[in-house]
Amino acid sequence: MSKTLTSVELCAGAGGQALGVERAGFGHTALVEIDKWCRDTLRLNRPAWNVIEGDQADLTKFDGTPFAGVDLVAGGVPCPPFSKAGKQLGAADERDLFPDALRVIDEIRPKAVMLENVRGFLDAVFADYRLSLKKQLKKMGYTFADWHLYNASDFGVSQLRPRVVIVAVHENYAEDFEWPQGSNIAPLTVGELLHDQMASCGWKGADAWRAQADEIAPTIVGGSKKHGGPDLGPTRARRAWETLGVNGKSLADAPPEPDFEGMPRLTVPMVARLQGFPNDWAFAGRKTNAYRQVGNAFPPPVAEAVATNLHKAITSRRLYAVA
Repeated sequence: MSKTLTSVELCAGAGGQALGVERAGFGHTALVEIDKWCRDTLRLNRPAWNVIEGDQADLTKFDGTPFAGVDLVAGGVPCPPFSKAGKQLGAADERDLFPDALRVIDEIRPKAVMLENVRGFLDAVFADYRLSLKKQLKKMGYTFADWHLYNASDFGVSQLRPRVVIVAVHENYAEDFEWPQGSNIAPLTVGELLHDQMASCGWKGADAWRAQADEIAPTIVGGSKKHGGPDLGPTRARRAWETLGVNGKSLADAPPEPDFEGMPRLTVPMVARLQGFPNDWAFAGRKTNAYRQVGNAFPPPVAEAVATNLHKAITSRRLYAVA
């Protein structure tokens, strides 16, 4: 798709949302990300992207004024302030970057905004927080400012991954935006999706494993710098993986060998595919750093679906203006 519109990506991570936004027809003018490994991943896959370095890579220090007038500001502000896995401190959490995201939005004044976060953002305890966010966006001229809870599986991703998408559309384009609808087609099971990777080293048990792994994946968790390494999450999550014939206690460096017996472990490329990344999307760093990037990613197909409808809203209004 022709990159007819422009965007700035905040808290870009390993590029899950940025890739989806690109597929929807936006060209990135800047990507802001504080983590070095994520920045390396972005450059590794898209050398032409303007990945911000130095102090400006920190969203709290990023100046959006040089990018005033871009069409879209997108991003995934940190989720710990709203995550059920944390203390859900919201605005009292020092990691809450919504105020800085709003500042940048005010500096740039894009035609549309797209921010993603965890399902906990919709909890009743954050009702006042959500109302304040909506009021601030509407003061900037975004007459459509709302949020929607999506499961990644609704868009073909083989994983039950609930995510909140917050969208704001400027009054000049708001009437042409519609939330995307998910597909009625069931995503592939874990076994169907990963069979070729599990069998790539000649594992004799790959076909039997495919038959056992007959559901989509549970939500991929983990990836925290503070807790744990490359594993598939706490005990409850690991038990869910066990029902699919997957050992979730750690990740493997390579697929199973021909005579492997027992429950196989996933590799980073396998988890990336479960997140909706294309096979050719590479991740910088060793296993722990790479998995952290994958585990925190926003599935590209979900980002693409929402960004595609934002692209339509903006370009439709442009066509009306020309006519």
